Amino acid sequence: MKITKLLTVLFAVVLLFNISSCTNGSDEIEVSPITYQNGYFISNEGNYNSQGAKVTFVTRDLSLKQDDVYGYNNNEILGDVLQTIGLNGNKAYLVINNSNKIVVVDRYTFKKLGVITDQLDNPRGITFANNFIYVSNTNFVAHTQSITKYKASDYSFVSKISTTEVSDKAVEAGGNVFVQNASSGYGNKITYINTSNDTKTEITVPNGQIGNTISYKSNVYTISSTATDSYIYKISSTGALTPVITLTGIPSATNLQIDNDRIYFSSANKVYTTGLATPTVPASPLLTAADGGPYFTLYGFNVMDGKIFASDVKQFTQDSEMVVYSAATGNKILTFKTGGLGANGTYLNP
Repeated sequence: MKITKLLTVLFAVVLLFNISSCTNGSDEIEVSPITYQNGYFISNEGNYNSQGAKVTFVTRDLSLKQDDVYGYNNNEILGDVLQTIGLNGNKAYLVINNSNKIVVVDRYTFKKLGVITDQLDNPRGITFANNFIYVSNTNFVAHTQSITKYKASDYSFVSKISTTEVSDKAVEAGGNVFVQNASSGYGNKITYINTSNDTKTEITVPNGQIGNTISYKSNVYTISSTATDSYIYKISSTGALTPVITLTGIPSATNLQIDNDRIYFSSANKVYTTGLATPTVPASPLLTAADGGPYFTLYGFNVMDGKIFASDVKQFTQDSEMVVYSAATGNKILTFKTGGLGANGTYLNP
């Protein structure tokens, strides 16, 4: 297996790998196999119809990176278009959109445990509640969308919940499920599912189009925007919507994240932050990302562990570049290639 040394800090776990320095060629060391604990998974979509979906692992101290961990541990390709990764218990769920499957692996060894295919129709989001798996599906060609439900114990299909609009990102809060009925900045609704009986309620988010929806401390937060202003809302675990802040003068905001009680979001290639308890409109951005292309800067955007992970996708023609920034200062910490096309998300595996 090839491991890339990202920093000069030595990794504390022993591996049996070739280690190649980004600047000084390669070194070989003898160490014993690792688990993928205490690090980050990066989801690389791959180009559409190319079967190029890949997962990258980076150690939590940002010292080492392993490309294509699924291929290495299972000796097979993952599939076509890795939309997202869901983590639940000791398992990781790899949502493969264009392959119409969810590959389940052990999140610490990345060995395949099973595959979900029943009733999937271009799956996009995944979340977990009360020992069940909820998956959002949208077939843009057939104009069909739904939320499918499975038992977490054996991955068997339970039921299908139809939706009237695009079903994209799915999150859980307080044991209930929320599905964003918006994609690529189009749509202003969220479907709230009461998981005690799987009844659904449609929540309309006022003021513009939804950019992203997340769960944080048993509440849901969503960001919407117009061409002139943006808005952040909180939704309780029972579906009550309240405004958090109007971001006057900040247009087309998206990429909402919350880390350590601070809100982060982007507008174009600028990243802003404000406090969650008493939010104010930021006077200036925390950082401005280099514009690496006409429309794929900040394609993947996550904030965790006091770090911002922002990917720059080169029009799906070359490996994505991940830039890690300090969430406190906005200073750049590290830049590296993700080993795959279309890096769309980073996930902490503690």
